[in-house]
Amino acid sequence: MHIRRKPWARPELAACRFYVPDPVEHRGRWGEEFAQRAPLHLELGCGKGGFLSALAPEHPELNFLGVDINSDVLGLAKRKLEAAYRERGLEPDNVRILSWDIERIGMMLSPEDGVERIYINFCNPWPKRAQQKKRLTHTRQLLSYAAFLKPGGEIRFKTDDDGLFEDSLVYLEGAGYRVTFLTRDLHASGFEGNIPTEHERMFSDMGIPIKFCIARLERQP
Repeated sequence: MHIRRKPWARPELAACRFYVPDPVEHRGRWGEEFAQRAPLHLELGCGKGGFLSALAPEHPELNFLGVDINSDVLGLAKRKLEAAYRERGLEPDNVRILSWDIERIGMMLSPEDGVERIYINFCNPWPKRAQQKKRLTHTRQLLSYAAFLKPGGEIRFKTDDDGLFEDSLVYLEGAGYRVTFLTRDLHASGFEGNIPTEHERMFSDMGIPIKFCIARLERQP
């Protein structure tokens, strides 16, 4: 996803009370960062914040972390979140966003943080064999997530890409996760509670079925 540089993004993020400038400082004690102790959900690659801004304000009983490496796109997420909470007359007390390289996610999250759910929506498929270790659903990444997921915690994964989806099912099994729900056409599956993302709407409009699975962590690394 190419995003034109936004000079306002970094200053706005620096002044945003739900932006975390140094996530490593919170490793092992993310619960203290929120207004209340609550189950922690994590979106990896939150992009422009469409998914997170629909989800987090509707679930004040949960805490949410949104991670993206691109500060410019995170600035858009910040604005979208502010608008969503303002529309509902709420304060963004249960959400935090941060700029971080997901390949180094273990530096900012530990077993003590006990993440209950991870969302991965339409990540880069990295189709070339030499690049596939960069996939957010690759075995090495799944093992790093398992280190801070609670026992029985789950990953919810959506993609338009057939190859990435089929490979990810293999990765999940090899990394100690059990797939508990699977569909290769989400919108025809009857699955309730789906929140469509910007990419999801785009691919659906093009006639591309959305692949989706839920996988539960069954063994720690």
